[in-house]
Amino acid sequence: MSQTNPMFAKDRFLLGTFSSNCSSGMSVTKVPERWVNSFENNLKLARLLDDADIDFMLPIARWIGYGGETDFHGSVLETVTWAAGLLAQTKKIAVFATIHTAANNPVVAAKQIATIDQIGQGRAGLNVVAGWNKPEYEALGLTLPDDHETRYGYAQEWFDIVRKLWTETDHFDWDGAYFKLKHVKGDPRPVAEVPIINAAGSPQGRDFATRNANFLFTPAIDLERSKSEIAELKTRAQEKGREVDVLTFAHVICRPTEEEAKAYLEHTARENADWEAVDNLVNLQFAHAQSFPHDLLMLIRDRFAMGHGGYPLIGTPKQVADGIVKIAETGFRGTTLSFVDYVAEFPYFRDTVLPILAEKGLR
Repeated sequence: MSQTNPMFAKDRFLLGTFSSNCSSGMSVTKVPERWVNSFENNLKLARLLDDADIDFMLPIARWIGYGGETDFHGSVLETVTWAAGLLAQTKKIAVFATIHTAANNPVVAAKQIATIDQIGQGRAGLNVVAGWNKPEYEALGLTLPDDHETRYGYAQEWFDIVRKLWTETDHFDWDGAYFKLKHVKGDPRPVAEVPIINAAGSPQGRDFATRNANFLFTPAIDLERSKSEIAELKTRAQEKGREVDVLTFAHVICRPTEEEAKAYLEHTARENADWEAVDNLVNLQFAHAQSFPHDLLMLIRDRFAMGHGGYPLIGTPKQVADGIVKIAETGFRGTTLSFVDYVAEFPYFRDTVLPILAEKGLR
């Protein structure tokens, strides 16, 4: 059995994919070739990624879509069962489950992650979400606390229980502010250390992430701004006696010529963007979350149409590789990649961009 999760490899810039379990992936577009998130397609993608030595797959947990003509993210494969299926049929790649603390009991979640870690022989990961999407809470019959202190206080206790279940060998009781547990025990426990991702923008969220996560997941809207942001996050983690790396996400349109790439960007993300869904998504992010800088709204709206706010990697293989190098030089430990159609477009990226990254020492 593998005893070290692939996310903890130190010899490479980490690459993964994001949101392939969701309809349209990260592209808020109406083009007919947009991503179909069937499990069959996800398995095809997972095998392609696994064979290409890509490091991880990260899903989004979602229960209602964003409306518009496409109902962006209206269809979403549940992330724990999705991860279980992919881990069972791959060999090297890490696969995360994304779990909302408010919607999932920590004792159940701890056992689910331990189980899929056995399936993957040490390749499972956990992306913890403290909650932000108010309509989704309402759909589940839950109330989203207005203050971040309550959201992250609940998430902290939730995660403390999960961590204790993974490390404690005896039964224990828990008498906390949010959970009252009797005679619980984590058995089985994970095969290897489980990498923890958390995406947080508020001060309370950043405090939670630097206290608990291995990776903080944050947008790269402006790389100069990201440099100081990463330095601040690492300092905050070091003050807690911890080391935290920072991941971001990017959207790829890679073509033989820059003109072809830009033309496809115009076609998918402007001429055929689902602008109603884009605006619903942006408005919800700005109403209930602090992940994106509010002073860059117009740029962010454009990028949401392209790839849910991801950093643009648009152009020739060399230009795309150079963009990834810039992300690495900024201080990010890795990035996810999204495509309009992951399975159709990843092989060209694999064959043309990965060799350049290897030459530059990133892979």
